[in-house]
Amino acid sequence: MKHTQYVAREPDAHGHIHYPDAEHAVWQTLIERQLKLLDGRACQEYLDGIDRLALPHERIPQLGEINRVLAATTGWQVARVPALIPFQTFFELLASKRFPVATFIRTPEELDYLQEPDIFHEIFGHCPLLTNPWFAEFTHAYGQLGLRASKEERVYLARLYWMTIEFGLVDTPAGRRIYGGGILSSPKETLYCLSDEPEHQPFDVVEAMRTPYRIDILQPVYFVLPQLRRLFDVAHEDIMAHVRNAMQLGLHQPKFPPKAA
Repeated sequence: MKHTQYVAREPDAHGHIHYPDAEHAVWQTLIERQLKLLDGRACQEYLDGIDRLALPHERIPQLGEINRVLAATTGWQVARVPALIPFQTFFELLASKRFPVATFIRTPEELDYLQEPDIFHEIFGHCPLLTNPWFAEFTHAYGQLGLRASKEERVYLARLYWMTIEFGLVDTPAGRRIYGGGILSSPKETLYCLSDEPEHQPFDVVEAMRTPYRIDILQPVYFVLPQLRRLFDVAHEDIMAHVRNAMQLGLHQPKFPPKAA
């Protein structure tokens, strides 16, 4: 996707970003609606991160508020970006422990779904787990790998990111739970992913890289970690060897229909 209708808001001379009341109202609707769904569905590490961030309900948080918590827990920061950024910039940010956040929020007309990641998706979906050292280490290693990867290799790395950071599930002593930010920021996917409708597969790095996906549908298959610490272990494996293996084996057949032209 190359174009977006959204424009990121710029900070003033003091670094403060001003949002109109209507946009604060959208944030409040999104966060209060989503929090009601997450008990018994989100993994405990994510819920712990939500507690640490103490996100406001009535307004969009400032990035500095998020940075203070991330710096104190894992040394990460968030970085203000436009609505869409190149892969190279994305990997550079992650490699330097900065998570990109586009400073716009969706319109009421796109409350349930939009293709480009907005501030709600990035802060509510991803930042709570960036307070977790296992998740933070995996995200950092992923950025470093992406910087060194070729264009072809990055496509396989993108599938790994999609099946973990965006749409990953994890088994816990309390049952199967969500840790992927793409799910945690979507009410429909939060309910759907743990139902009997989609396929659940045990997490395997190579299999995740070989699995096609579409960004505009509910996912037909989710990969399930045995525990969240598995991400930390993956970060210390030879992920590029997995990429080469996946490239040699090739892609699986898609489990979804082709997108209409």
